[in-house]
Amino acid sequence: MDYMVGMDIGTTSTKAVLYDLDGNVLAYTNKLYPLYRDATGMAEEDPEEILEAVVNGLQEILRKADLKNGKLHGVSFSSANQSLIALDKNHKPLTRVITWADTRATKYADQLKADGTGKTLYEHTGTPIHPMSLLCKLLWLKNDHADIYKKAAYYCGIKEYIFYRLLDVWQMDISVASGTGIFNIFDLDWDKDALALTGVTTDQLPKIVDGYAQSTGMRDEYAKVIGYPKDVPFIQGAFDGALSNLGVNAIDEGVVAVTIGTSGAVRVVTDHPVIDPKGRVFCYALTKDLWVVGGPVNNGGVVFRWARDNLFDAEKSTAALLQEDSYDLLTEIAKRVPAGSDGLLFHPFLGGERAPIWDADARGSFFGLTQMHTRAHMIRAVLEGIVYNLYTVLLALEEVVGEPKSIMATGGFARSELWRQMLSDIFEQPVTIPESFESSCLGAAVIGMKSLGLIDNLSDVKKFVGETNTYQPNPENFDVYRELVPIYIRLSRQLQTEYTNIANFQKKHAQHGETQE
Repeated sequence: MDYMVGMDIGTTSTKAVLYDLDGNVLAYTNKLYPLYRDATGMAEEDPEEILEAVVNGLQEILRKADLKNGKLHGVSFSSANQSLIALDKNHKPLTRVITWADTRATKYADQLKADGTGKTLYEHTGTPIHPMSLLCKLLWLKNDHADIYKKAAYYCGIKEYIFYRLLDVWQMDISVASGTGIFNIFDLDWDKDALALTGVTTDQLPKIVDGYAQSTGMRDEYAKVIGYPKDVPFIQGAFDGALSNLGVNAIDEGVVAVTIGTSGAVRVVTDHPVIDPKGRVFCYALTKDLWVVGGPVNNGGVVFRWARDNLFDAEKSTAALLQEDSYDLLTEIAKRVPAGSDGLLFHPFLGGERAPIWDADARGSFFGLTQMHTRAHMIRAVLEGIVYNLYTVLLALEEVVGEPKSIMATGGFARSELWRQMLSDIFEQPVTIPESFESSCLGAAVIGMKSLGLIDNLSDVKKFVGETNTYQPNPENFDVYRELVPIYIRLSRQLQTEYTNIANFQKKHAQHGETQE
């Protein structure tokens, strides 16, 4: 049997899937690591812990492959976007991995927005101005951590660091580069204006390569531990969001992919770069010929977890005693409440927000709470609030690329029947759930197969996705959601003037953060 591995270096874990060449899943591994929040706004990871997760993941999954009687064709990579590591002249880390969720560069994002520089840079780079971007993180290092900035000889993200450590190559795929905020998506090169602003030179950045680029010759110290054939290539791949679209076969015009995992996103693929005049959505590369337009949200499953842990501790304990999934129990409770939660709205901005408001100071809130509302109303309102927010991203996307032809939904929420139906009802669109497992890993594997000549076109992914299940919107819920969504949107706009004030108060009186496992 012949094999292909798709590996996704994510924010809280690295996942690897072993496929045969028909896209069937043969083995799966998921290696966790902590997210460090030692200070207000911090969201960092240890690059050595991630390297260990990659090595251990490959080692474990290759034990399931019969390499004596079969062939491993390659390992292809997905990774989270917008991570930054500063390195010294010997490529040794001067920082941990500063992830997309880190908001300490908020001050510099606000400055770029205020003086108009940000709008011009967005029009070059397709990356909305937000502390997530390498543009803002580099300004933060330059101004607030000059000692590190002066020592830094190189900068990269987590995937580039892993490739350097394993293979001694210094390169970044065009997909990851396009999400940095310092890459010109029209010139397909590092943006001169962005670099001039940060003071970083092209010599300090990795070489930009196509996602199909192959690298061989793993360092002996890792090849021996993993049991990895040194002549087998690593394929550079792309960033996880773009590969998730590919992994659910949402690469045709008008096919929208909605993903809710820890965070979430709404994305569609086009054949050319697209800029939103209002700056609400991003435009990143999948390949140099395919571009992903969409909006990421900070607040997906992480908000559901917050509600479970802080509002439903008793139910969480009960589920554990019954050996049931606590989230399933909460969705059963939410089902008992009518659509619209009897007028209770929830803004899910517990971690600031990216699309469509791009405000790191945004904060969560319940609105409309009365004595008649119960915790059951609150949990349904939480779930609806997450979907309302995704719907506002879709509305922005429609203005830029047109109305969707179909919607594909994936992520941890997709296994919940209530969430699937809620998504269909609020979007007023049929929602299709593909069977494909770990869509970013599958997308990475498909990129690898195309690179290696094992398939002719990326559209061949449709052979690997498997069966689909489509949910139709319930017309009985339309009127309720049509009334509530405009209130939800107006509220977020009206509260925006106070988000900064309350955020500043919280920062002033902040307690030390903690590590999240």
